[in-house]
Amino acid sequence: MVYPEEPFWALPMVSGLYEDRDYRVNVVEALQEFWQMKQTRGVELKNGALVIYESIPSSSQPYVCFVTLPGGSCFGSFQNCPTKAEARRSSAKIALMNSVFNEHPSRRISDEFIEKAVQDARASFKGTSQANELPESESGIGAFRFMLEANKGRTMLEFQELMTVFQLLHWNGSLKAMRERQCSRQEVVAHYSNRSLDDEMRAQMALDWIAREQENPGVLRRELVLAERELEQARMAGRELRFPKEKKDILMIAHNQLGGSNLGAVSIEN
Repeated sequence: MVYPEEPFWALPMVSGLYEDRDYRVNVVEALQEFWQMKQTRGVELKNGALVIYESIPSSSQPYVCFVTLPGGSCFGSFQNCPTKAEARRSSAKIALMNSVFNEHPSRRISDEFIEKAVQDARASFKGTSQANELPESESGIGAFRFMLEANKGRTMLEFQELMTVFQLLHWNGSLKAMRERQCSRQEVVAHYSNRSLDDEMRAQMALDWIAREQENPGVLRRELVLAERELEQARMAGRELRFPKEKKDILMIAHNQLGGSNLGAVSIEN
């Protein structure tokens, strides 16, 4: 991924994309135009080319905004933004930089990328109850690797939502449960490759966390604190956010259903 310290990318001259008669890119318009252009060129976008912004409700600065791209990647405002409009521009800026960089051939899923992704997955879950000490065939990492290998040649931003689904299934313990029911990797990948990461899937995972909280009081709050910290650190670093954001959202659903206060409601804007 491209982070804020990277040099800005040169963009084509497109009418309406520049502000105040100078050459500062109107990043919100440019980002939407970029994905619409990809769609008209034949890139398959399951959910269309719409870019979705989510503003965190706040009565004072700094304001925070997230943006989700058509392929499923999510980025957030990485600066201390004094206005909601500036927060939207900040999130669009980092998303546009990564969208342009994603066109480079090196961003396609390759054998080298798969090895790095598997290593990162193991590191992300080190010390959790899903135990990365287990071999791949017993930890859920094997299904993750199989899913990546089945999608060689795609770019990361096009593939992000499917990858996030499998990261969440591993984090939530669902891959382990499916393995115990003797579901094959091929069956798991085929099933979830055709599912969207939607409210139904989030609600199902939230039920798992409600059950864990009832068995072990306090585990939900601890996991939520960790998820909030991870998301905030990644956002301020300008990193891709879909996985940590989905974790927090799922945990908040469980928290609220158990009668907790609304700590992080999000308003969705197009």
